[in-house]
Amino acid sequence: MPYNKINNLLGWLCFTIAAITYTLTLEQSVSFWDCGEFISCAYRLQVSHQPGYPLFAMIGKVFSLLSFGDRTKVAYFTNLCSAIASAATVMFLFWTITALAKKLTAKTYTDAMPRQRLISIMGAGLVGALAFAFSDTFWFSAVETIVFALSALCIALVFWAILKWDAHADEAGADRWLVFIAYVMGLSIGIHLLNLLTIPALTMVYYFRRYKNVTFKKAFVVFLLGVTLLAFVQYGIIQYTVKFAGWFDFFFVNSLGLGFNSGAIVFFIILISAIVWGILYSIKHKKYFVHLALMCLSFLYLGYSCFMYVPIRATANPTLNNTHPDNAFTLASYLNRDQYSPSPLLYGPYFDGKPIDQKNGAARYRKGETKYEKTGYKQRLVYDHNTFFPRMFSDDGDDPQFYRQWMQMDEGHTPNFIDNMGFMFSWQIYQMYARYFLWNFVGRYNDMDGQQSMTSLDGNWTSGILDGGKHLPKSVTESPSYAPLYGLPLIIGLLGMYYHFKRRRRDALVIALLWFFTGIAIVLYVNQPSIQPRERDYSYVGSFYAFAIWIGLGVVAISEMLQQRFKLKQASVLAMALCLLCAPVLMAAKEWRGHDRSTKLTAHDMAYNYLISCPPNAILFNYGDNDTYSLWYAQEVENIRPDVRLVNLSLFTSDWLIKQMQHKVNESAPLPITMPFDKYKEGVRDVIYYNDEHIPGHVEVKEVFDFITSDDPSTHVEYQSGMVSNYLPTKNFKITVKPDDVIKNKVLTAGQTKNMADSLTWQYNSNLIIKNNLAMLDILAHNNWKRPICFTVTAGTRNMIGLDDYMYREGFTYRLLPLKPDTSLQDQSAKVNTAVMFDNVMNKFRFGNFKHARFLDEQSVTMFYPALTTTFLTLADGLIAEGKTDKARKVLNRFDEVMPNLNPFVDVANRKSHMAEMAYHVGDVKLGNKLTGDIYDYLTDELNHNASVYDDSPGRVDLRMVNFGVYILQNMVRYTKAAHQDALTAKMEKQLKIYERKFAAVLQPVE
Repeated sequence: MPYNKINNLLGWLCFTIAAITYTLTLEQSVSFWDCGEFISCAYRLQVSHQPGYPLFAMIGKVFSLLSFGDRTKVAYFTNLCSAIASAATVMFLFWTITALAKKLTAKTYTDAMPRQRLISIMGAGLVGALAFAFSDTFWFSAVETIVFALSALCIALVFWAILKWDAHADEAGADRWLVFIAYVMGLSIGIHLLNLLTIPALTMVYYFRRYKNVTFKKAFVVFLLGVTLLAFVQYGIIQYTVKFAGWFDFFFVNSLGLGFNSGAIVFFIILISAIVWGILYSIKHKKYFVHLALMCLSFLYLGYSCFMYVPIRATANPTLNNTHPDNAFTLASYLNRDQYSPSPLLYGPYFDGKPIDQKNGAARYRKGETKYEKTGYKQRLVYDHNTFFPRMFSDDGDDPQFYRQWMQMDEGHTPNFIDNMGFMFSWQIYQMYARYFLWNFVGRYNDMDGQQSMTSLDGNWTSGILDGGKHLPKSVTESPSYAPLYGLPLIIGLLGMYYHFKRRRRDALVIALLWFFTGIAIVLYVNQPSIQPRERDYSYVGSFYAFAIWIGLGVVAISEMLQQRFKLKQASVLAMALCLLCAPVLMAAKEWRGHDRSTKLTAHDMAYNYLISCPPNAILFNYGDNDTYSLWYAQEVENIRPDVRLVNLSLFTSDWLIKQMQHKVNESAPLPITMPFDKYKEGVRDVIYYNDEHIPGHVEVKEVFDFITSDDPSTHVEYQSGMVSNYLPTKNFKITVKPDDVIKNKVLTAGQTKNMADSLTWQYNSNLIIKNNLAMLDILAHNNWKRPICFTVTAGTRNMIGLDDYMYREGFTYRLLPLKPDTSLQDQSAKVNTAVMFDNVMNKFRFGNFKHARFLDEQSVTMFYPALTTTFLTLADGLIAEGKTDKARKVLNRFDEVMPNLNPFVDVANRKSHMAEMAYHVGDVKLGNKLTGDIYDYLTDELNHNASVYDDSPGRVDLRMVNFGVYILQNMVRYTKAAHQDALTAKMEKQLKIYERKFAAVLQPVE
């Protein structure tokens, strides 16, 4: 059979294997993090978060149509898009590896294509491509709706295309492959910018192929040209094209008095005309390289033109319309990710630097009624403690504390450049890149977040070779995400890399550049300040793709070694079989359980629970990605509770979102925000500071709101910066309760009205008011109890602006109720509106197949399992306090019925121990013993592990686990003794004494 036919058939075989794998393990509905937003934006062609993913949305829309009107199937088919794209990536990777292997073996064999050479080449392709297919990071993105699956396909496509060009470079018309690459590059911008990082490697392929007299000096210059080309596309094409269009528009609108976008249209006409003229000129005067460059540029722009989607859809005002980029100025800000604070790259402050000056940067403009209006300037702070190449620069929140903890610096230590570099190598490069690399090719303990420790089991890598002697707890060894690979894929890849550099150094250098720019270069450019909201391994999938090429070439290396040293006739077959078993087969076997999401529905059902917890027409304040994106999906795609208005508090700081909230969305009426746009637009009341006027008592929220939004100069004050603006004169707020409004809107039940408060009085919990707080005060001042006001339970009490005393749990939400505060409660978050919450939890909630899912991801285990546990616990506690023990028993049994026995951390075990105590209290001894036994098994397993660690390395003991675990055991002994469970008590007392003796030196009282 001809080589090309075998190559094509095996490439499609890789596609089939990968496609079947990803389809079988596909998430059936929405996933956590950005997936809910991406599915919503694809289904309804909306505008996602910066810098926008228009082509991804359009492709996702096509796949969503396969649902044929069944909204519950939309997520499945957009997930399937990722699966198909990922399978195609594996196929193109196979063809890439075989192309490189063919070049690599050209001098090894004298015949054109002997059987052994063919087997080596095809074996290399199969091993490398399938190893990547079953790698942890790539598989994760392949089964959900996320941009990284299609982005990886773009990387695979352009790298395959440059090798096709390389193979046919001497033929007429071969440079069409370069134009094709430019077009794919342009298209990829509408998916993710990751593909641009292949440019330096592609540039080197071109240089090595076109020029015979290759020298180090020339190669280095070409490398710099490749980096320059990357910068040109990143900044010149992507950003400055739109910025220039913006300045044209500014001139046409503000100076010539024409309509908005008229200048942008003229600019693009000039740009297109210039490119067309240049192409015609190059043809006429036979300027081939000018012609080639302009053709590449034109196709790059053609692909990039997919971004026209963004202002077109923004103008249509869809429900999700992030930043509302309907003009060139806003679009430029959108593309530049101005919403996110940039990290300093080459020069900037240390985290302990103090601002000593503030300088104005570029002017900021917004679209006004008839002209662009200046809103101010970008501000740049000047610090007193700076460094070259700053890595520890953030003074935000807990970042300084994290830096000191990670680098073991005491409070009196002033960070220096050595500390700076130490942090870069130990945390940014090792912890936030090398650890991920080792996950994929060596193995890992579990999928828990492991950013904060290099020694903890959670989130760490392991080969598994020495795990047998570590007395690992069952929470690790029995976890579906425990995947020791014994380092075998890494060893094969290193052999392939060594062999590649030894035999074809130039080709190996190209792969090394691809590996570097899609790995370490991202680390250096992004310059992550400190702990991230989630593990970031998905950012480096291009780097893992590059290493998979060397895993494939490891087959060639091992085949030659077997042939030369042992003279084996079937060396190629043996090498292929050995590498298939040690890489893709092993990886598939170990990784399958940790990637089989086919039975998991937690993201979907948790979103449902949030929404179903809300009364009709509620306003639901939420915070954070997993508090928001899956809820957007539930409303925008499946039309679940479209009457609830979702308000993301982190985005509510933007004028565009406040303005959107003043309009009807789905079935939700506009929010009661009375401010005209001029009172809160960008540059106006961005921050209002507290300036205590010592006003006695509490002041009506409406009065405070009217004062801080007044344009009367008497309500303004001059700040030290020279700015004259409003100020907050008091933090003691009040809302007088009008019983008629409460009764008319059925806020309270008949039994609750006797406890109705005369007024809500509280202290605002911050020294400043930003736009989301300002809008919230507007709502509170003018709602008059017409719409229920709710907060998600995971939003955090700080976002409730001090209203904690009046917040009552009704399921997955807190609801603001005008009831007299229960001052006897130490924990105000434990207040329950029991009747409503019982109905929601027992009759309406869904539980995401928690009990029977073959795999639960980290968010399900560490965020929503504890949230559900607390929900049941709080409800049962509230019912017991009201004397409703029968209902409390039903709640506890419902928990046991629908929830698995998980303990993601010791705090959850503590909550479940309280549930066990409640079970005894309500007379359910069987359930009490079951819960107690489960907790006991977990605690002894973890404490035994820590005891073994304590013997070998006392400094690595998890002191919190030890202290809290012993404390819980003490409580369990107490309540089982009170419940007369003597045998159970005796067993636990005996074990408790062992632990108290073992850990006597480190035990401390638990507060």
